[in-house]
Amino acid sequence: MRHIVYIGNKANDRKKTNVSSIDILSSLLKESGFVVFSASHKKDMLLRLIHMLYTCLKYRKEADYVLIDTYSTLNFYYAYFVSQFCRVLKLKYIPILHGGNLPNRLKNSPKLSKAIFNHAFKNIAPSEYIKSQFINFGFHNIKIIPNAIDLKNYPFKERTFEKVKLLWVRSFSKIYNPLLAVKILKTLKERGISAELCMVGPDSDGCLNDVKEYAKSLGLKVTFTGKLNKEDWISLSKNYNIFINTTNFDNTPVSVIEAMALGLPVISTNVGGIPFLIENQKTGILVAPNSVESFITEINKIMTSPEKANHLAMVARKKVEDFDWSHIKTQWIKVLH
Repeated sequence: MRHIVYIGNKANDRKKTNVSSIDILSSLLKESGFVVFSASHKKDMLLRLIHMLYTCLKYRKEADYVLIDTYSTLNFYYAYFVSQFCRVLKLKYIPILHGGNLPNRLKNSPKLSKAIFNHAFKNIAPSEYIKSQFINFGFHNIKIIPNAIDLKNYPFKERTFEKVKLLWVRSFSKIYNPLLAVKILKTLKERGISAELCMVGPDSDGCLNDVKEYAKSLGLKVTFTGKLNKEDWISLSKNYNIFINTTNFDNTPVSVIEAMALGLPVISTNVGGIPFLIENQKTGILVAPNSVESFITEINKIMTSPEKANHLAMVARKKVEDFDWSHIKTQWIKVLH
């Protein structure tokens, strides 16, 4: 039986924050027979780092591998300190590469990046996009294992298109450009198109209030649900017929994979790893970032061609069957054994 230490940012309040990668993957690994010790749920940054390092020290004799969720922002430094501590303890560590902006971190922090990724047992990329970016920076110890979902939890539904019913699911962060969703709704209304918008997700960097105030200033009614658990947002999704992803930076977001599984036609900005996930006009629709007009054009096409939209959604569902845990599990087992 393999023992894993998993280091990442655990959700300390699931009512306010999205379930993180460490929460999802650690649970799936446990179900597959691994023993998993994880950290950290601490809110204070210093206490969180200490807890992460202590967990590695505490389980150093049992641990076969240390998994480290690695992002481009502050979490990058947690990955650095934990990875170097693993080197001291002679533990095999595996960074899991998250975030469409991670390539910029490679550029801006080359020495720290080399210290982390050159000494890793393996670097796990969720997409061909991240792998290609790392190779461009001279890192070659990369294996692709996509983000996983449990497909049985995502019932496919064919949509009807009498009215534009937009769904946006993400944490509210400026890099995800949530204001664009409101601008899209505003333009649809100005052109006399009946439309509604629901935005699901917790506040990440304080911009949720900005989005609410912006919608209010325009006199628009937008449904803000806050954080929803997986079951609730999947149930909510049945009432909507187009999923929009407005981000400026991205990798392979689970929310988009989930929308594809549910039968929602996806319109997304063509950034980061998205074109590696969505084949334009076949499994979804790609548009220029921060372009209201591009979204409006594609929304109109969907509304006037419902059969084509549902065919696109069916092909997308077939595509994301490869992301089911039953397939992804075997890839993790190969690495961890």
